[in-house]
Amino acid sequence: MVSINNMKPNEAVKKVSEGLEGSVEAPEWTKFVKTGHGKRNRPEQKNWYVTRVASILRKISINGPIGTSKLKKAYSHKKNRGHKPERTTLASGKIIRTALQQLEKAGFVKQAEKGVHKGRIVTPKGKSFLDKIGKK
Repeated sequence: MVSINNMKPNEAVKKVSEGLEGSVEAPEWTKFVKTGHGKRNRPEQKNWYVTRVASILRKISINGPIGTSKLKKAYSHKKNRGHKPERTTLASGKIIRTALQQLEKAGFVKQAEKGVHKGRIVTPKGKSFLDKIGKK
């Protein structure tokens, strides 16, 4: 059986975002924001928010319990500072927090602790959703 973890990341995120279309909707402010303070422009894709939510769900299923700060680091990027050397900047926390809240509201993730690690993990409903996508 092919799971979401064995698929190529681009294909997996694309299929998960297609599956999330009805249960996740982009907030109004996503038309105007950048994905981090180191970016020059906002995303050009129309459905970039749903794609980011799908990518976050995939990362949670693979790395499970994971929190906002680790996800900010995972989506970090280099900031162009002119003639000075580039520096790594973190991604926007607001985008990640609202995505996690929407995934919790849909019932795909929940908060949990595993030893010293705290964060979000995939619920059985979310696992079955990802398994159905992996079978297609």
